[in-house]
Amino acid sequence: MDVCTTVHALRARLDEPRRARQTLGFVPTMGALHEGHLSLVRAARAECDVVAASIFVNPLQFGPGEDFAAYPRDLENDLARYEAAGVDVAFTPDVATFTPADRLTTVHVAGLTERLEGAARPGHFDGVTTIVAKLFTAVQPERAYFGAKDYQQLVVIRRMVADLDMPVAVVACPTVREPDGIALSSRNAYLTPEQREQARTLSRALFAARDRWDGDADSARALLRRIMGAAPGVRLDYAEVCDPQTLEPLEGVVGGPARALVAAHVGGTRLIDNLRLDPCGAGTQ
Repeated sequence: MDVCTTVHALRARLDEPRRARQTLGFVPTMGALHEGHLSLVRAARAECDVVAASIFVNPLQFGPGEDFAAYPRDLENDLARYEAAGVDVAFTPDVATFTPADRLTTVHVAGLTERLEGAARPGHFDGVTTIVAKLFTAVQPERAYFGAKDYQQLVVIRRMVADLDMPVAVVACPTVREPDGIALSSRNAYLTPEQREQARTLSRALFAARDRWDGDADSARALLRRIMGAAPGVRLDYAEVCDPQTLEPLEGVVGGPARALVAAHVGGTRLIDNLRLDPCGAGTQ
């Protein structure tokens, strides 16, 4: 595996496979790798000739008082895990170089970024889309792989790609969960054993909504809020049932699929999760 720290070096490394018309897959992460990240690498490895993956803790997507400084970092271990999973090229840009203080450009996706995570974390998605756009420009992949666990991010990036005619297919991969149902997240490392048990409330609420889904968005929303609101140690941020494409809240009985999305604080850690709600009650991602 080659490790590149500058855009110039990355492009030079990828010139040959690009000239050979090899399919390039890309997995962007912030490191602190877990099985969820590695499942994206495996999906890219199965579908592409060359796999590139990045590690960049993006300062632009962290707001005031959020955990940028404390965000878990273990570059040496992450690179070893990338190599073992089959990554060909790792991109690890320097923060000061990749996000210079004198930058003047921000990528903003209107509408989709103003609710749910966008309402709770103003400016978060502008940071995400700006850096993802830069990464897509640097890597120039044919396919980019994202987990469904960060569902709103997935929807926002797909819209950015469509609106800007970026020549990349955004591939969604299923959320990877622990045996007890908790969605894998780098932030799970912050949880004490007691808090980890409390964190199961998010997935329990989602699975309950899925299992009882009869198309009634109001009932599903009420169930999510009831379960999460009654759980000790869990401070609900939002629990919503939305249109999977527009993220608009759904009301009453709906005829097609929906998406249940939740966010909550467990101790000092903010966690998110989501699940597809299908008319047949078989949502999985």
